[in-house]
Amino acid sequence: MGASEQPIPVAGRGAGEESGRRKPLDLWPGMYHSPVTAALWQARSNITERDGKHGPPQSKLVKRTPEQSRTRVLYSFSSDPILREQYRNPWNGCRIGKLLEDLDALAGTIAMKHCADDDHTTRPLLLVTASVDKISLKKPLHLDKDLQMKGAVAWVGRSSMEIRMEVIQPVQANTHKPLTDDIAMIANFKFVARDSKTKKAALVNQLIPESEEEKQLYQEAEARDEYRKQHRKQHEDILGNRNAEYDHEKLKELLLEGRILCDMPALADHNTILIRDTKLENAIICQPQQRNMHGRIFGGFLMRRAYELAFSTCYVFGGMRPLFLEVDHVDFRKPVDVGNLLRFKACVLYTEVERPDRPLIHIEVVAYVTQPELRSSEVSNTFHFTFSLDPNFLKTSTISAVRRVLPASEEEARACVARYD
Repeated sequence: MGASEQPIPVAGRGAGEESGRRKPLDLWPGMYHSPVTAALWQARSNITERDGKHGPPQSKLVKRTPEQSRTRVLYSFSSDPILREQYRNPWNGCRIGKLLEDLDALAGTIAMKHCADDDHTTRPLLLVTASVDKISLKKPLHLDKDLQMKGAVAWVGRSSMEIRMEVIQPVQANTHKPLTDDIAMIANFKFVARDSKTKKAALVNQLIPESEEEKQLYQEAEARDEYRKQHRKQHEDILGNRNAEYDHEKLKELLLEGRILCDMPALADHNTILIRDTKLENAIICQPQQRNMHGRIFGGFLMRRAYELAFSTCYVFGGMRPLFLEVDHVDFRKPVDVGNLLRFKACVLYTEVERPDRPLIHIEVVAYVTQPELRSSEVSNTFHFTFSLDPNFLKTSTISAVRRVLPASEEEARACVARYD
């Protein structure tokens, strides 16, 4: 879909409800998610239906421009009360978790459009979310104004690609380039391609950036990919060894304060609390309705569940409504399958309280794939969210200050220091 075309239509009711237009159920995991996700997977099913599921793999790469994959979705909040209600949170704001879910769905649709073969007899690729760069909320979102989500492929490697995503509000009429002040979120999703039959890495279509902006985004994405390749192992080594003396002193200081709070709570600083006392967790059995079009649990669903637990953890800790600021880089390490027991564990890892009017609360959420039959529990994802507290409530709150968070074990202290660095 080119930028000059109409955005994917989204209605407040679930996609596919009109009689005679419903797709086969195996193509419709999205009907159990947000209406935007449902509409996006309807668009994907049109590609899937054209391609041969059991045909040969793609034999010839195709050159595509970013414009050919550019896709946008319009949230008609101002005129669709049912859609508006589905994205409303208890404070009449926008549910950020649902937007994170939709971002992943749109990025996957864009990746599929870029990888679609002109020969519709070949089998489609298996596309998997590998990572998401930091997503920051640049301004508050409102439900009385229309919102637009759009994106395009920005960079392509051998078997991977990066999709540049933007969330825009308000939507400017008759223009496809928003004002800087209108951009509410920017995110970069990295996808990897696999052969749907052999599960081996598969080549993806080439990308030919045309405009100066597209060329700049290509160079930035290529630099990010190169940095990740060169510094992943080096970064791990550095975290373990550099500034050993500083790390030792910081660990010692944190553990000393933590032990006072553990062993002599009456003598400890009353504005401190142990990390273990901030923890919340939940567990779910992954259901078929939560799968994506490849049969795995939808990455956007994982982000939404992690966000909602992080929000709850911050809410209980801070005593008032949290304000989302950002989610840091996320790596999808292990796929999650239908039937897996998925456990989310959240805690306040540390706080920054230098500014009483804008405290920063850093929440860590770890997702574990647990398989009791195999006596196995592995980390699927680690999420790091940053929140502040509503300044309107801070002015009238009886809570004196946001507490500093302290570790009770060396493991917690190391996690805190590593994350702070």
